[in-house]
Amino acid sequence: MKKAVALALMLAASWAHAEKIGDVSTAFKFLGPDHKIVVDAYDDPKVKGVTCYVSRAKTGGLKGMVGLAEDKAEASIACRPVGPISFTGPLPKEEEVFSEGLSPLFKKLRIVRMVDKARNTLVYLTYSDKLIDGSPQNSVTAVPVDRATLIPMK
Repeated sequence: MKKAVALALMLAASWAHAEKIGDVSTAFKFLGPDHKIVVDAYDDPKVKGVTCYVSRAKTGGLKGMVGLAEDKAEASIACRPVGPISFTGPLPKEEEVFSEGLSPLFKKLRIVRMVDKARNTLVYLTYSDKLIDGSPQNSVTAVPVDRATLIPMK
């Protein structure tokens, strides 16, 4: 039982948490909130000093107000060093660092970190997927790490 609780806490701590930076309205809706573009910041939980900024569409109207709207599968990402880069431990070659539901059931926005060991660079990809039919729309960004700081890998 204690091991299960410890594992659950570790998994929860490994997920990034979004911080809303702002939003802009793109279409007026008479009932419910307007359609918007939302910008969120995600700090990589295993790479200190790197923050990813993701912009994405947020559906408004009555469905958006009650949480039944399905947001579009369009997002853009820009990750930047915001301080000295350090690592909490070895990184896998590829790892999902964040996932958020875009619809009540099956659609998710995902952010995946990949390590380009040859260039000592962290590559971040954002995309959305759906249980049956995912979207090919995606966005990628890269954060080069100083050659003096090698990226630890599993």
